[in-house]
Amino acid sequence: MLDATIIEEFKASLRGELIQPTEEGYDDARKVWNGMFDRNPLIIVRCVSTSDVINAVNFARDKTLPISVKGGGHSVAGTAVCDDGMMIDLSLMRRVNVDKLNRTARVDGGALLGDVDHETQLHGLAVSAGIVSHTGVGGLALGGGFGWISRKYGLSVDNLISAEVVTADGRLVTASVEENPDLFWGVRGGGGNFGIVTSFEFKCAEIGTEVYSGLIVKKFEDAKKYMQFHREYLRKLPDEMTVWMVVRHAPPLPFLPKDVHGKMIVVVPFVWLGGQPDGEKLLKPIREITEPHGEAIGMNSWVGWQSGFDGLVDHGARNYWKSHHLEELSDGCIDKIIEFAGKMPTDECEVFIPHMEGAPSRVPENETAFAHRKTPFVLNMHTRWRNGSDDERCLAWARDFHSSTQKFAQGVYVNFISDMGEDRAKEAYTFEVWNRLVEVKNKWDPNNLFRLNQNIKPTPQQEAQPLLKSGSAR
Repeated sequence: MLDATIIEEFKASLRGELIQPTEEGYDDARKVWNGMFDRNPLIIVRCVSTSDVINAVNFARDKTLPISVKGGGHSVAGTAVCDDGMMIDLSLMRRVNVDKLNRTARVDGGALLGDVDHETQLHGLAVSAGIVSHTGVGGLALGGGFGWISRKYGLSVDNLISAEVVTADGRLVTASVEENPDLFWGVRGGGGNFGIVTSFEFKCAEIGTEVYSGLIVKKFEDAKKYMQFHREYLRKLPDEMTVWMVVRHAPPLPFLPKDVHGKMIVVVPFVWLGGQPDGEKLLKPIREITEPHGEAIGMNSWVGWQSGFDGLVDHGARNYWKSHHLEELSDGCIDKIIEFAGKMPTDECEVFIPHMEGAPSRVPENETAFAHRKTPFVLNMHTRWRNGSDDERCLAWARDFHSSTQKFAQGVYVNFISDMGEDRAKEAYTFEVWNRLVEVKNKWDPNNLFRLNQNIKPTPQQEAQPLLKSGSAR
């Protein structure tokens, strides 16, 4: 426990709020997206400015308090909140300033994807990012960041121009190609290991305000035939077309017959960045290869499309993910996907298989810290449930599924990792990239102050205080 006088002096240095466990708003502030995590920070600092972040980092370091950093609080690993330490909450820092002439956006570290979409779309622009509007920009972008326009315009890290970073020693530095290029390389895929990013500057893409997009819902009994077609056809498509697969129980979508609701389906969502007639031609083989249950296809507003899946991943449910980059979507892998999809433990679980390639695959693997750029598909086992009594069977399903598909894997996407630990974190990077990340860590955070993450330990290794006590994913 810290002396009350010390706390009051620190509080007086802040423009934002300081919340302690007995104070109003504490329980709301410590909540994160993943309901598996119920942790209790000693102090929550709700920052409204970069100076607040600097003061918080200096105080926590000097008082040897563990630090967690909350942007959107959307990490599946629950890293935004810690026990008995300081939670540095950026969620009040959500400004987005768009430079229409230069097609750039300056984004605060606590902004959500929805904030970015609403501001950039005033000018028909978009930042290449994720697919759920209540995701935090910071966590997503620092891990890589892919979404519906990434095949055409690159990952979030490929569109990052610069970042303002508060370092472990309390300095504010710029990371860019010209300034601190080693740090700039590291934050583009290395997560929050090197400091707290209070501001991002991104390149924007001109996409207009509407895109030809939609959902094609296939029958689960035709899953193997469709997946065999899907793996070949998609790899011939231009970068402007993104087509993914989701295997799950059918939500009560209005365009589906009622007798399909709750049944296993294969959802084929797509976005085409071009004229509708050309998109229709490319989509025709997908629509015709197997008979669909139903379709919802047309011109959709970008803001509406980007928030259209929010309801399926709302806050508060228990979530646990296992994931692979796939060398290929082979018959053996397809068989395992269908096998485990057929025994999903809850109706909210899903198997998410995005097609990658495109522009990101043409960036050299060592140009940024996001390393696995050549794999064509990602396989994400998204386990989702509501009751703690179901933990054991839900976790077992994901882990068994993951083990059975390990032989088809080539690495993992760092933002899709639920389990903490250096061995798992290493799988997100190549050997060369990992060693370089350690060098960046040695320079910018040699005492591992920022360690509640998919951690890259500095050398020589420093013994860190235990951070995960209650509410940890087993």
